[in-house]
Amino acid sequence: MSFRSSLSAIYIAVLILAGSVDSASVTISRSGWTATSDSFQAGNEPSKALDGNATSFWHSKYDPAPADTLPNWIIVDMKASYNINAVSLQPRPSDNANGRIGGHRIEISTDNSSWKVVAVGTYNNDATTKKTSFVAKPARYVRITATSEAQSAVNQWTTIAEINIFQDTAYAPPAAGKGLWEKTVDFPLVPAAVSLLPNGKVLMWSAFAKDNFGGSRGFTQTGIYDPATGESSQLQVSNTQHDMFCPGISLGFDGRVIVSGGSDAAKTSIYDPSSDAWTPGSDMRIARGYQSTATCSDGRIFNIGGSWSGNRGGKNGEIYSATANTWALVQNALVSPMLTADTAGVYRSDNHAWLFGWKNQTVFQAGPSIAMNWYDTVGSGSTTGAGNRLDDGDAMCGNAVMFDATAGKILTAGGAANYENSDGRTSAYVVTIGAPKTNPTVAKTQSMAYPRGFANGVALPDGTVFVAGGQSRLHPFNDDTAQLTPELWDPTTGRWTQLNPMQIPRTYHSVAILMPDATVFVGGGGLCGSCGANNHFDAEIFVPPYLLNADGTRRARPVISTVATTARLGANLSITTTAAVTKFSLVRFGTATHTVNTDQRRIALTMSGSGTSYTVAIPGDPGVALPGYWLLFAIDANGTPSVGKTIKLAV
Repeated sequence: MSFRSSLSAIYIAVLILAGSVDSASVTISRSGWTATSDSFQAGNEPSKALDGNATSFWHSKYDPAPADTLPNWIIVDMKASYNINAVSLQPRPSDNANGRIGGHRIEISTDNSSWKVVAVGTYNNDATTKKTSFVAKPARYVRITATSEAQSAVNQWTTIAEINIFQDTAYAPPAAGKGLWEKTVDFPLVPAAVSLLPNGKVLMWSAFAKDNFGGSRGFTQTGIYDPATGESSQLQVSNTQHDMFCPGISLGFDGRVIVSGGSDAAKTSIYDPSSDAWTPGSDMRIARGYQSTATCSDGRIFNIGGSWSGNRGGKNGEIYSATANTWALVQNALVSPMLTADTAGVYRSDNHAWLFGWKNQTVFQAGPSIAMNWYDTVGSGSTTGAGNRLDDGDAMCGNAVMFDATAGKILTAGGAANYENSDGRTSAYVVTIGAPKTNPTVAKTQSMAYPRGFANGVALPDGTVFVAGGQSRLHPFNDDTAQLTPELWDPTTGRWTQLNPMQIPRTYHSVAILMPDATVFVGGGGLCGSCGANNHFDAEIFVPPYLLNADGTRRARPVISTVATTARLGANLSITTTAAVTKFSLVRFGTATHTVNTDQRRIALTMSGSGTSYTVAIPGDPGVALPGYWLLFAIDANGTPSVGKTIKLAV
């Protein structure tokens, strides 16, 4: 190796250790490649997708009738093995939309026999080249399967003008015991906001446009991702007259998704998963955007801050009654004590509060200001100072996760002094709340390895906390200094573990939530129109270490055989499993946007029983076990969780 090559290798290694290097992605020469397909029209053979001519294309058979029907596949043989990390598909010329691929699956193989799925999803119906990126894996063959056409659910054609494949020139195999990024999921929009639904699907939305925001347009691009198929539906929601970009999001006790404010700053929209329908709620008393909301112990939804939209300043508390569909001011729930000292002023300083609904209709605000506060939501309410987070400083766009609700424990991590053009922090703290309106206990825990703002934190079934994405220096709509190496915090040791890096930067406008199968959905970022590569129409699915054997294969998992689908607070819940387990936990459904996920929290359940029959005690306080939809997990002696069962907790 030359001296210059040695320096390059050292430089790449240093960047990887810094957690912020984007793996190289270089187009592979297609010389000598061949392609085969399940179907083609004479004159539109699969080789046309490799000929370098964008006016020629592979087309599935359509004449003579009957035409071949979807799904259609094409296999590219690269004639050698590469560490590939992206595939791009150029649609046929834009004068004809027939055959544009919507639903799709991308698989790779080293032998044209055993195939691994690296990407699934749904592409937009437009003529732009679609590039799907994923964590690099060795392959000689790439198979692209079209499962639906983008422009019509009725049409049965498939076309591709050009296929290009990219390799990672800095490839390193994933480290054992550090989890795996399983696949990428492509969406027809940038998922800047998401919510888990009782059927296991994910509701997502962007803004008035699939890739941009701005103004008050009165409609929103939404979609629903189905993990069972990998595909997403699309819907423009206009009946609520609400551009739902940058809102507050909370889940009601009945599972409805309550979305308030944002670009249309006074509006409220409600998604009901039981009817798969959006309906308008009443307007807020104070127009807001970038605020936070939290579901309270009585089912009402508290709302505070949000000077990004509407008039600036004075964004004191108000509360929503889902049963009456009314907002009411909480006069003495004051925003001023929770302001940060952001250099941009109140426009930024009241954004994205870290809120936790708690006992007796109180809400605890853990940050991002260094000052913490209690809000009483009864009547005209009150504000009670709760001290500072020790030496943390303001931590705008950091994370706060209630990983042990029974004990009132919250992990805070990262953030920055200012919303933008500010360095991210590594610091982390455990805040333990108890009786409302009393000062919590705050303890410093090990700092993260990488400074982060705009990251997302997720409570996992075993009590660990997963933090992914973000930037070391906060710069909205730019992926510079993106942190690609996620970290996992263990409450038993108070230490962080670095995990295998993701492929795609997740910075401003990214999201992350826990999925029912105990994997993590990490997606989005961008939503900035012409910013190009900084718009991320996708998510990556992370498989935590607790689901993997040492060789990277999936562990055998315990299975919950029987359990009721509803349970009362304070009641005992009977559970049967297929094998012995040692723990049970509940994790409340998550919602996420702009680093905020006030819905998720985890409860470690007290259990009795043995063998395959168990009983767990549901906490009786609705401030701890907030009614609504939760995922129930059984965990075996190896720390491996089951697939979560959806349980509705009721008062």
